[in-house]
Amino acid sequence: MAIPCIILTRIIPLRSISPLRITSRTMSTHPNRVQMDQHLYISTIDAEPLHRYRQGGYHPVTLGECLKAGRYKVLHKLGWGGYSTVWAARDQREQTYVAVKISVAETEYNGDTRELQTLKVLASHHPRPKHTVHMLDDFDLKGPNGSHKCLVYELLGPNVPDIIDANFPDGRLPGKLAKTIAKQCLIGLDSLHQRKIGHGDLHTRNLAFAMPYIDDLTEERFIEMLGKPEVGYVQKRDGKCLEAGVPEYVVKPASYGNHSWNLAQDVKIIDFGESFLHTAPPETLHTPLSLRAPEVIFQDNIDYRVDLWSMGCMLFELFVGQPPFDTFLITPAILIGQMREMATDELPERWQHEWNTMNTGDVMATESTGPNLQEWLEEVYFDSPLSPDLTREDIVRLGRIVGRLLHFEPSARASAKQVLDDPWFNE
Repeated sequence: MAIPCIILTRIIPLRSISPLRITSRTMSTHPNRVQMDQHLYISTIDAEPLHRYRQGGYHPVTLGECLKAGRYKVLHKLGWGGYSTVWAARDQREQTYVAVKISVAETEYNGDTRELQTLKVLASHHPRPKHTVHMLDDFDLKGPNGSHKCLVYELLGPNVPDIIDANFPDGRLPGKLAKTIAKQCLIGLDSLHQRKIGHGDLHTRNLAFAMPYIDDLTEERFIEMLGKPEVGYVQKRDGKCLEAGVPEYVVKPASYGNHSWNLAQDVKIIDFGESFLHTAPPETLHTPLSLRAPEVIFQDNIDYRVDLWSMGCMLFELFVGQPPFDTFLITPAILIGQMREMATDELPERWQHEWNTMNTGDVMATESTGPNLQEWLEEVYFDSPLSPDLTREDIVRLGRIVGRLLHFEPSARASAKQVLDDPWFNE
């Protein structure tokens, strides 16, 4: 689903409608095998790729089944990503509704290990951080496709882009709501960084609204709230029986689109699949390219301050409705060229040689005639058909805040706490 686009000098991105991070990584090192498998199964539901139901892949889930010795009853599907499917369930011991993330069984995939490590660190602190999702439990699940790590989370509502699509068809949040979301995200990010935890994948799709209290709802009312599950039975094109690890049917993810959402609910940072502790920084991250910190692109040392660059990009998007950098047909070289126009400081000398190599022959990357950060922020916000509800002074102050985060040099970026201390967030 795309939102109406404002025609400006940069390309305005289309919004993806997938609820979780999707990756292009396949399950096999044999591309011909994957291509054949992709066409082996068919279903009337457009959901996760059916060829991923194989050894090392997704776990086949049936609505109504109970996981962990009967504790978690599966009621609906919430979404899927490259490495997991996510399900709404009833915790029959605690009498609460939860989200269960079931990871693929690939032995070489360690994303759930990093996620589990960081969330256990967060869970060990009391009180728990207010604006980050809470993990409630974890367990292993053995199935026909292998052993799967399962993480149980508090159940949350729609993410920020879904709220925009459902409530603000022009694609822009009201300024007051954008400021509230930004402030809560900064509080959550500060709580992570105080513990030297990096999120590694900070963007608006990983900000979700908290649920109102629903644990007293019957299962029937809960399912009614999410919408009756829509299933599509799986068949083999050759008409033969399904293999043991392939589900009888797949389920279309639930939609909050028909549910009137209380926008006064808190916002929480979700999806810790790219998160890391300061004692074990990753070699690279898979943040969407247009939001990726420059040190990741230049393969420099990574620490939690990558989130500060992404936070600067997200602040820009929350208030104006699009990220500061192009997302369509973007390449690392073009992106670094745009970063040089927007960043508060110069490209560090240690990256200069790689930059020279990177943009050799790339005409688009070598051009440096675009607007600077403040000019572009004002152009996107004011030169559009939308009626602004923030003043020019507001946008000037926002530009200064974003500028404190968009430094090439990680050590020069303002901390989440320093940004939070700006009086603009309390006005």
